[in-house]
Amino acid sequence: MRIGLIVNPVAGIGGMAALKGSDGADIQALALQRGAKPMANERAKEVFSILKTRNKLPEIIAAPNKMGGEMLDELEIAYESIGSVGEKTTSADTIEIARAMLSKNIDLLVFAGGDGTARNIFDAVDDNVPVVGIPAGTKMHSAVFASTPSAAANVLNEMIDGKNVEIMLEEVMDIDEEAFRNEILNIKLYGYLKVPYVKNLMQALKSPSSAGGQIDIESICQYVVDEMEKDTLYLVGTGSTLLPISEILGYKGSLLGVDAIVNGKLIKKDVTEKEILELMDKYDKSKIIVTVIGGQGYIFGRGNQQFSPTVIKRVGKENIIVIATKNKLNSVKGTLLVDTGDEDTNDMLRGYIKVITDYQFFTLKKVM
Repeated sequence: MRIGLIVNPVAGIGGMAALKGSDGADIQALALQRGAKPMANERAKEVFSILKTRNKLPEIIAAPNKMGGEMLDELEIAYESIGSVGEKTTSADTIEIARAMLSKNIDLLVFAGGDGTARNIFDAVDDNVPVVGIPAGTKMHSAVFASTPSAAANVLNEMIDGKNVEIMLEEVMDIDEEAFRNEILNIKLYGYLKVPYVKNLMQALKSPSSAGGQIDIESICQYVVDEMEKDTLYLVGTGSTLLPISEILGYKGSLLGVDAIVNGKLIKKDVTEKEILELMDKYDKSKIIVTVIGGQGYIFGRGNQQFSPTVIKRVGKENIIVIATKNKLNSVKGTLLVDTGDEDTNDMLRGYIKVITDYQFFTLKKVM
């Protein structure tokens, strides 16, 4: 089996820095100033480390340098390099190299990135070759990504073994990041890519945020506010489901960022991972409030990377509050998911977790 590999080295860099995306040189520079670290190569490295350990390496044609080659060199995995890139990579590099890989008769194109990278891959290959996305971006609304890097390795394993894997056309979605930073959610369908379908390994398409009645959402948020403890730092996560918390407390919350609250007062809005850690040093107890992504089931790792593994470990599983309407939970086919970028943190979060579904009503959901 012959695969192509492309890594977008700056994918996801804006997540922990609360920049709601990573598109554009200015945003990437600002993310670095805020202390963010590129993680796409680490995510890809996890996939190929698993394959190497299993002795299941395919023939690999890889983009050079930090777009894939350097990572494979670190793992001492043989590959054929294709194309050339400068010190700063662009979407044009991804498109050019992906097109060149088609001429090499690859059986599968593997890329590490987010929705923007998926768009570049679509522009380059259309439906001419199946693809698997290693999730490394900030948002990832598209249905072309494996649920985690280890899941991506398992999908590749199935194909390398020659198993009869069904190939399906799945949506490539992306948002207008500039509008997103102004808290306007504008999601667009850009096309379809061929994707190998292996049950429980590929992520679902994000469902619309309308999954769930507004009255139910307000009731849940009222309960959360009523139960808030004195002198405790509350970190309110992203999404419209959580927005009524700010309305109840009387401030304008950030729809797509993380807000910090103490004793019912907003102390800092739209915080970065670094700012969260600094605030946690000032308070004896901290709690995280998150919701479930409809259709996909993620509670961490999609659009809320400000909650880094370091933050989550310091807070502790017992201090994580998950809320979702019954309709939203019903939109998730299977377990809830976590993809924090750190397997120890994922393991800590796995098992059963209480989800608040109405005022004083809960349900237990399994997290994988």
